Amino acid sequence: MDRATQIIEVIERNPGIKFREIMRHTGMKNGVLGYYATKLEKSGTIKIERSPGQTRFYPPGVPNDDILLIKNLRQETPKQILAALLQHQTMTFNELVKKTAKSPATVSLYLSQVTRDGLVQSRVVDFKKRYFLVDQEKIQSMIDKYHPSLIESSADHLADTFSSF
Repeated sequence: MDRATQIIEVIERNPGIKFREIMRHTGMKNGVLGYYATKLEKSGTIKIERSPGQTRFYPPGVPNDDILLIKNLRQETPKQILAALLQHQTMTFNELVKKTAKSPATVSLYLSQVTRDGLVQSRVVDFKKRYFLVDQEKIQSMIDKYHPSLIESSADHLADTFSSF
């Protein structure tokens, strides 16, 4: 199998994968992977989302709305928040802290992220602020579609741990 095909297959199996993860999966060196990634992006064979400190790779057919959801599902804490809200429908901040077993600061950071990304909203019910998913069916279908590679990514867990500081 040639290198370009190998890269494409890794990205198709792992939408939202990071550059270093592709290097681990393929065994390619930084420069080689960079060359092929640029070549594949220019030809429209892969989609690359660049943000500060992070580059993620997607198959070309992934809609932009799905990219935000995939990005959040590949990070441990946002994934836990979304999964908890799928399971319990609505939760308070303190319930989310307990369910995720993360510090309040970490939950606050990622709850703000998923809210800003339009995945979660809040409302006051019985004098308590409660959080809920904007589109529960879509999130469940994305988890079903990309499970297990998307949901069980351990490499992003380490990055999530360090980015919460």
